[in-house]
Amino acid sequence: MNPKKYTIPYRRKREGKTNYKKRLRLLLSGKPRLVVRGFLKNISAQIIEYSSQGDKVLAASNGYELEAFGWKFSKGNVPAAYLTGLLIGKRATEKGIKDAILDAGLKNPTDGSRIYACFMGAIDAGMNIPHSKEVFPSKERIAGKDIAAYSNKLKANKTKYEKVFSGYIKKGLDPADMPRIFEEVKNKIKVKK
Repeated sequence: MNPKKYTIPYRRKREGKTNYKKRLRLLLSGKPRLVVRGFLKNISAQIIEYSSQGDKVLAASNGYELEAFGWKFSKGNVPAAYLTGLLIGKRATEKGIKDAILDAGLKNPTDGSRIYACFMGAIDAGMNIPHSKEVFPSKERIAGKDIAAYSNKLKANKTKYEKVFSGYIKKGLDPADMPRIFEEVKNKIKVKK
C-alpha cells in the first residue's frame, strides 16, 4: 500500500505573500533587486541584495520623503512615484550600485502604472535596469500635466472641482501648479548631495 503523500507549501506561499518560482528567477540574475510596492497613498522602493542569512536592504525611499524636497501633493500618484524612483536611483548610484532588476511583487503591473513610473525614475537617475520603453507612462503623466489639465477643465464646475480636489484645496494647493513644482522637486533631488 502506498498512501498518497501531501506536502504542505511554505507559509509565505500559503499566505499569498511570495511566489517562489518568480523569486528564484529574479535571484538567478545575480543582480540586486529594485523592489517597488505601490500603496493607496504612498509608494515604496528598495534596492535589496540576496543573502543566505536574509535579504539586505542597500537603499530605500518612499513617497513621504519627498516632503523634504518641497512636494506637497499626493505621495501615491504617478509624479510622486517617478520622484521616488529618482530618489532611490540617486541613492543607489551614490553607493556604487549601477545594475539592478525590477521586482514588482505578486501583481503584474499594467503599462503606464505607478510601478513603471518609479522604475523610470531609477533609470533616469543612472541605474542600468533591463526594460522596454513601451511600459513607461508618458512624459505628460510623469510631470502631472494631465492632473493640471483636468483641474483646469473642472474649474468651470466649482462644486465638482472642490469635491475632486478637496484634499489639495484644504492644504492651499492648486493642482494646476503640479508640473512646475514637479520640475522644482526633480531638480532638487538631482543636485542633492
